Amino acid sequence: MPALTYLGHSAFLLEDAAQTVAIDPFLTGNPTASTTADAIAPDTILLTHAHNDHVGDTVAIAKRTGAKVIATFELGTWLEGQGVAGATPANHGGTVAFPGGTVKLTPAWHTSSYEHEGSFVAPGIPAGLVVRFGGKTVYFAGDTCLFGDMALIGEEGLDVAVVPIGDHFTMGLEDAARAIGLLKPKIAIPCHFNTFAPIRQDPAEFKRLVEEHTAATGVILAPGQRHEF
Repeated sequence: MPALTYLGHSAFLLEDAAQTVAIDPFLTGNPTASTTADAIAPDTILLTHAHNDHVGDTVAIAKRTGAKVIATFELGTWLEGQGVAGATPANHGGTVAFPGGTVKLTPAWHTSSYEHEGSFVAPGIPAGLVVRFGGKTVYFAGDTCLFGDMALIGEEGLDVAVVPIGDHFTMGLEDAARAIGLLKPKIAIPCHFNTFAPIRQDPAEFKRLVEEHTAATGVILAPGQRHEF
């Protein structure tokens, strides 16, 4: 049975009995992190975009574990240049297989660059991730605003949608709940909130809005908490 563990901010582990997938593993420097980069050993790492609070510890983890890393083209190419042997550049609309599942990259409305030694590198575009794993379909929206084509993503048949609610840099509570209405998942999980002062939000209000206006069930995970499908 697959399970999803929230590691804090936008970092997650998706696991079954055989495989572990890390999504946006920002742990070092993350004040809400429930674990450390050295404590996880994913077989695959999936990245939504190049911002430091999403790429996080990817390079160190991938070099230590040999994990396959799937990301948008510019970010994947930059990771190759950092010595990540398993880097796999991809792009919107493409589906990439990994051990135990697949990921389809979808549009997201945001920016994407990595700050490295005082310069912005790995410029490109952000993505959402439709992950099929363990017989379930999980959508990680990444950092994004609300947009109408989320209705098309909803046609993928989502068991779970993980969406940002922090406002300021992404959707806030009301737009995130509207996104769930378009995505039509069974379960809605918030992320990207309460890590830093500008993104302070009440996830209970997101859950209330979701359950009042959509057919989804809101599930709030504390860092370190696990949700079994």
